[in-house]
Amino acid sequence: MAFWPKKKNHDRNRICDPAAIPYAEFHGVGLSIGSRKVLSGLTLSLKEDRVGVIGLNGSGKSTFVRMLNGLRQPDCGSLKLFGALAEAAAPELPRHVGFVFQNPDHQAIFPTVEEEIAFGLTQLGVARDESRKRALDFLTQHNCEALAPLPIAELSEGQKQLVCILSVLVMEPRLLVLDEPMTSLDALASRRIGDKLRSLPQKIVMVSHDLSHLEGFDRVLWLEDGGIRMDGAPFEVLPAFRADIDRRSGVKLELAAL
Repeated sequence: MAFWPKKKNHDRNRICDPAAIPYAEFHGVGLSIGSRKVLSGLTLSLKEDRVGVIGLNGSGKSTFVRMLNGLRQPDCGSLKLFGALAEAAAPELPRHVGFVFQNPDHQAIFPTVEEEIAFGLTQLGVARDESRKRALDFLTQHNCEALAPLPIAELSEGQKQLVCILSVLVMEPRLLVLDEPMTSLDALASRRIGDKLRSLPQKIVMVSHDLSHLEGFDRVLWLEDGGIRMDGAPFEVLPAFRADIDRRSGVKLELAAL
């Protein structure tokens, strides 16, 4: 959940255009953390409704998607988000980009579901009492009204992740970014979250190690060593990635046998 400065008029002097297409433009973007180059030479535009991001651990996936909501800023090249340079757009991005982390325990901050959902509305300037009422209405719209009074700590992992998704959706973002949202879920919860995501009107960028969740997407980016190894339709990129994993696995088995 992102926090905005208090008493800030978010409608004044806006520089982002929430209807901008493409919604993200990378031009030679790079980023180093300490002595390690995490991203390098990224040049691409995002305009599709559903974009998947894949790659091995350490390939730069999480850093890449964190740039989409201002959690990371490039140290070389230029990045535009919703038509504005990322650094200047950063204060507005929580309004336009909903971010869901891998672990819901790292995102939820309030004791009950109703309070967690209502907080997003108070960030938009809705009065406290009105935000509670609208939170209940929103949960009802998503057939989750029974969750409203429950402590988040007592929910299942799937319910926790659903609440985290709803807590950003209540703010009506233009773009929903998810970093491995199904990692801690069982097969049933994972399917339910996947079905929920497919039903949403928001544009989605999602990192996933489970390639099956990306098969119906419009585009998949395969990151390797901080750059784009392959960029295309799922039917092109996913088989190539699977084949690369098989090849790497075979090499390891041969070495282990020596």
